[in-house]
Amino acid sequence: MLKISNAISIPDDEIELTAIRAQGSGGQNVNKVSSAIHLRFDIHASSLPVVYKERLLQLKDSRITKEGIIVIKAQQFRTQEKNRDDALQRLLLLIKTVTVVQKTRKATKPSRSAKRKRMDSKTKRGQVKVMRGRVTD
Repeated sequence: MLKISNAISIPDDEIELTAIRAQGSGGQNVNKVSSAIHLRFDIHASSLPVVYKERLLQLKDSRITKEGIIVIKAQQFRTQEKNRDDALQRLLLLIKTVTVVQKTRKATKPSRSAKRKRMDSKTKRGQVKVMRGRVTD
């Protein structure tokens, strides 16, 4: 059972975990042991609330396929248990990013004094540059 919040959790039977061989260097351990974890989570078939499903499907994330399946490959650690925990934590983090709603930005204008300060600093800087010019008699 993967707990997302106090009210929402994902049952274990909705998350498909498969042990696979890890890629890359590592010698005999990598070649012989299936320590990497391949996690698959079907958004459409899950028991998540509809709002979460819609937001997950709208995400532009390479881990989410066109069919609405989240695919996470965890192979950072040497043991299968640590990779399983890592994959589940990454799934949890992905789902939690959807729960946070961004504040809408209100357009603001600079104040009159801020505009005046900006123009004064530009004028002052221009005067400094003029003073660097060639001296004429």
